[in-house]
Amino acid sequence: MRRRLRRLLPDHESVRSNRWFRPFANTLLHPRLWYLNRHSAAGAVAVGLFCGLVPGPLQMLSAAIACVLLRVNLPLALVSTLYSNPFTIVPLYVAAFGLGNWAMGGNGADFIPPPELGGLGLSTWMSAVIDWMGELGKPLALGLVLLAASLSISGYFIVRAAWRLWLIRTWRQRQAARQR
Repeated sequence: MRRRLRRLLPDHESVRSNRWFRPFANTLLHPRLWYLNRHSAAGAVAVGLFCGLVPGPLQMLSAAIACVLLRVNLPLALVSTLYSNPFTIVPLYVAAFGLGNWAMGGNGADFIPPPELGGLGLSTWMSAVIDWMGELGKPLALGLVLLAASLSISGYFIVRAAWRLWLIRTWRQRQAARQR
């Protein structure tokens, strides 16, 4: 698993030679942003899941900034933001509204159904979704923060537990191989 991830990650030289990243090379080439261990992987997934609910095209930018500040694996965090996309954004925002409405003690009577994709182009539909999100107001804003935080915390502990289980399995396999 770890070897597969390392093959997919870009190396330092590809980042250093990229003309878009050259002004930020000192920051982006920090070893902790590229090293993959259980701490950086869990932190990266947590950052990616939290930043995945940032509205609009700022998800990856906010994840990259958080990675630089927290020194967690940058590529894994960027990939982790991709759970929110045009197909999943509406269900995520409906869940966030419900969570925010529940946290505010509301009854859900203010809910406005999301726009349907049928007959609309993707850009028109995305514009309609942005307008829809704006009309939902405070319950949506609170729900987004609560949902992002709960996904982030869950993702962190799931990655830590999965990494630990993988290590235990590897240790047991080595021990069994030694006993043969």
